[in-house]
Amino acid sequence: MKLQQLLSYTRKAVDEYTMIEEGDHIAVGISGGKDSLTLLYAMHGLRRFYPKSFQLSAVTVDLGYSECDFTPVTELCQELGVPYQIVRTDIARILFEERKESNPCSLCAKMRKGALNQAVKEMGCNKVAYAHHKDDIIETMLLSLLFEGRFYSFSPRSYLDRMELTVIRPMMFVDEADVIGFRNKYRLPVVTSRCPIDGYTKRQYAKELTAQLNREHPGAKQRMFTAILNGNIQGWPERIPHIR
Repeated sequence: MKLQQLLSYTRKAVDEYTMIEEGDHIAVGISGGKDSLTLLYAMHGLRRFYPKSFQLSAVTVDLGYSECDFTPVTELCQELGVPYQIVRTDIARILFEERKESNPCSLCAKMRKGALNQAVKEMGCNKVAYAHHKDDIIETMLLSLLFEGRFYSFSPRSYLDRMELTVIRPMMFVDEADVIGFRNKYRLPVVTSRCPIDGYTKRQYAKELTAQLNREHPGAKQRMFTAILNGNIQGWPERIPHIR
């Protein structure tokens, strides 16, 4: 996927779900993975021509794995001219040494988002962009159906009352396969995850299940995504299709 195509998908999401307003200060949450680095490129590119002016910053929550080096991300942000902050935490030690969690994903996500949102507020941002793509949205829906008994997926835009912070997901129309292609084409400086259970989670199961369904029933993934968009899910904002 070329940058122009990435910007087209991002612009579609931002326009149809009114993700950006004039004067916004948006922080991109950077894990160091392919998704968040692709989002950084997308938001940086969008800022150059989007009709509503906005500021852009980036922030990483360092979970505390000693092997993780975010120097390449720092250098990329400097190259793009995006202010970048790394928040140091002991989340990994708390989860695996103190609490010895056997299923740490939910607590990890909660602690990580809490640290991220707090940092974003301290940076003076009013919005934070998460790097969830189309596959993430579909997989979340499957997890919700299978393990919660409800039809749900996270919203393109949501407001966190307690933090007075808006979360946006500008890559919601981007396939993960295209993110992988973008990473390879532009040689993104990906920081490898050091989580000891990475690849052994329920989300990984949902990813594999989605791929299997799409192999056995070609087009199933897109039909599931369309069902989500048209599903009147509680908390989702109104979609305003734009014709350009």
